[in-house]
Amino acid sequence: MKVSATESKKDGISISVSTEPSNTNTCKGSSHATCYTQVSPPLNQVLREQPVTDSSVVDSVRLNQNQIIMATADRVWVYSPDSGNHNNFLPQPSTSNSNIGNIEATKKLLDTAIILGKRAASVERRLPDLNLTTWIWSLVSQYHTTQPTPQLMKEAAQRFEVKGRHCLAEWAEEKALEETGHDRLALLDIQSLGYQAQAVVNTFMPPSAKVLVDYFIRSVQTSDPIRVVGYSYTLERIALAVQEKHIQAIEAIIPSGINATRCLRVHSSIGSDVEHVAENLEIIAASTPAERNDIAIACYETAKRYFSIRENDYPSTTEQQQKLEAFKY
Repeated sequence: MKVSATESKKDGISISVSTEPSNTNTCKGSSHATCYTQVSPPLNQVLREQPVTDSSVVDSVRLNQNQIIMATADRVWVYSPDSGNHNNFLPQPSTSNSNIGNIEATKKLLDTAIILGKRAASVERRLPDLNLTTWIWSLVSQYHTTQPTPQLMKEAAQRFEVKGRHCLAEWAEEKALEETGHDRLALLDIQSLGYQAQAVVNTFMPPSAKVLVDYFIRSVQTSDPIRVVGYSYTLERIALAVQEKHIQAIEAIIPSGINATRCLRVHSSIGSDVEHVAENLEIIAASTPAERNDIAIACYETAKRYFSIRENDYPSTTEQQQKLEAFKY
């Protein structure tokens, strides 16, 4: 079971799921506990010679000095300004005075930024095999990445309001309400498995969760918290790759009669994140080009952190069992 980032002629670049069997039937310990993800096929520079009609709305973002993404509602291009003169093959940015982006083009820009962030992630080790102990470790991560969300979103709303950005302030306030109580779901999942949940999360914070939360905090606690929009979009967009069959694979290792996937179900393709992603896209498409650029950068940076696997992210199963033993009921 793998989650893959793919490019299709019909949908552009998207997050999708491959059903082929895998030896890495594991789940990443982060906010949405999605399964191990790889990019397939490799995303190379996309330069096509078909002309782009004048009616096409072309949006673009510059992730860094070496990567620019351009997109219409139908197609996406990724290129490096230093790789040569490709002006004959690339669309020209729209000259319209409107700041409003096309929702489909915006989606392609952000999803491409997520894929590029995944490709830039540092992977120092393979993910551990999925078992009951590693699932508990993942639930601890889910708690830590959901617990600060309501308060941080309220703070972001206040900062947007001070700047007179009322739509973004309203969006952040709504996010704070939507995410309230999700940390309790993770606690209930841990408790259902026979552990003192609050004591467990008070004692342990997986490094992968800390990296994401630290980035979340920095994105909020700045004069312009616009990048929190990209952080939110990225985690909810990745969550859509988690389908019922992936949840069932986790439930298969959980003792019969125990419900320990409450938090995952909410943050999956069968949960509320489906609507959240659509709502996020409307807000982002209505933002200014400069704001969309910052949001795309945040998508890239969040995905890079999310998909990175550091050597110390996961103790061995034996070490995890020893750490958790003291917290059994």
